[in-house]
Amino acid sequence: MAESTRRDCIVIGYNETPFDEYEAGIRRFGEDSEAYRDLKFSFIELEGKRLNYVDLLNHVYCRALPSGTPHAAFRSGGIPSLAAVYLCSFLGRRGHDVTYLNLFQHEKERLAELLAQNPRTVAITTTFYVLNDPVIEMVQFIRQHNPDVRIIVGGPLVSNHHRRYEGNELAVVLDDLGADIYVVESQGELTLSRVLDRLKAGQELSDVPNLIYPAEGGPVRAGRYRINPPQAESNSLDENIIDWRGMAESPLGPTLQTRTARSCAYSCSFCAYPMRAGSLTLAGMDAVARELDAMAELGTQNVVFIDDTFNVPLKRFKELCRLLIERRYGFNWFSYFRCSNSDDEAVDLAAQSGCRGVFLGIESGSPRILANMNKAATVEKYVSGMKRLHAHGILTFASFILGFPGETEETVEETLAFIQETRPDYYRTQLWYCEPGTAVDAKRQQYGITGQGFIWRHDTMESLEAMDHIDRMFLTVKDSVWLPQWSFDFWIIPYLLGRGLQTEQFKALMRLAHQLLALEIASVSSETKRAQQRNYVGQMEALVRQWNGASSQAVLAGR
Repeated sequence: MAESTRRDCIVIGYNETPFDEYEAGIRRFGEDSEAYRDLKFSFIELEGKRLNYVDLLNHVYCRALPSGTPHAAFRSGGIPSLAAVYLCSFLGRRGHDVTYLNLFQHEKERLAELLAQNPRTVAITTTFYVLNDPVIEMVQFIRQHNPDVRIIVGGPLVSNHHRRYEGNELAVVLDDLGADIYVVESQGELTLSRVLDRLKAGQELSDVPNLIYPAEGGPVRAGRYRINPPQAESNSLDENIIDWRGMAESPLGPTLQTRTARSCAYSCSFCAYPMRAGSLTLAGMDAVARELDAMAELGTQNVVFIDDTFNVPLKRFKELCRLLIERRYGFNWFSYFRCSNSDDEAVDLAAQSGCRGVFLGIESGSPRILANMNKAATVEKYVSGMKRLHAHGILTFASFILGFPGETEETVEETLAFIQETRPDYYRTQLWYCEPGTAVDAKRQQYGITGQGFIWRHDTMESLEAMDHIDRMFLTVKDSVWLPQWSFDFWIIPYLLGRGLQTEQFKALMRLAHQLLALEIASVSSETKRAQQRNYVGQMEALVRQWNGASSQAVLAGR
């Protein structure tokens, strides 16, 4: 292929390791380990197979539908990857020929075809990765099909490595990844564009900031790697809204994600994201309207706003809702929502503008733990905020962290009482993850913290004790339905709405899945477990057969 006609970059969205491989890897730590017990809340062992929730839905649909009935499999991550789409749009505006893949595991054949066309680069985003393994798998696949293409990796995984390691230790983790160029910047899109410019012109990268790459005679500052000086990016959200109309090369589907802000207004002590992302930056109303106009033209039905705190500032949130109402887009929309930062008018406007569900980072029902977390919220405001949401028929998913420094049996009981009082539609309780670089990690001596990751101890609790409390809490809560994190999470709801499933149908299936999961967590005999599984799976199949009519054809066809 001539140099002038070579594609500049292929962007890969997400690589979700096949669940059986991931489960086997975590099981090596021991089935009584914190990591495996945490994972157990994400799968059902059925007929000798460990099925995550997406697999469970596909299992039920395939068994329930008549032989020969078309059914496109449900897929985790079936919504276009926002990181990949955004990068394609950003690079396209700067004259680069770029395309993207959404899901590596399901688009390997297409990737191989694209690599055979000899593109200059492949860019891998790492937004959701905490381990190198998903990136290594993609790098090896790319090398196998095109050993000459330059592989660029950026995002949180690389930034975390750069923050935690230096010298030969950093070189070891980069060697493990196996890419050619690493972008180290909380945004990074402008750096990537500059790299493509240089490679296209056959020029060196020595004066491009925010890069790490193998040294070739230049100054070495990290073992065998050169680290170019940092230069903070501040890419305008208004000037870089996603060009959805230009994404027609790949089918987008009825459900899309977008953002109207960058970073978070708060500084929760368990989260390092605001430190990496910088100060809160907001897109203007005109820019938001232009992007939503394009989505509406493409027939979008469901919009997921991934802003970390969509309703902050509150005045701006109300303006956004009024915009959605006035333009009559008709979108169903979902978002992260700070219910302690709301009032009656805000929730009323949200409901009028199409809000169908919100993700609530409640984290704890204990005033003491909320203070330790620096949540800038009170239990009372949480309670009143959730009452408003329920009164307007907006689905609530409440996320909790258990075991944070200061946690005791008493504070656990406060969280349990909070869940039972407020009755979120869906919820999940996760073990506190002791992450280096967070604000609370700097207070290890104050709280007596030892260990890291899932294995830790502090002055008032240790990780296995916290897991026992999570098990007990799950078996105690009756009026809220559990949603797992692996392959599912709250964002599966707008995806399934786009596939034609109704919210009440989803809830009916999830109630039965909750009962199946309870059999995994509780100590029941194998015989009782099998009998109950047949009962609950049978009920799920009966529901699917009941819905198998004209109204469910979108689900079956994979719209």
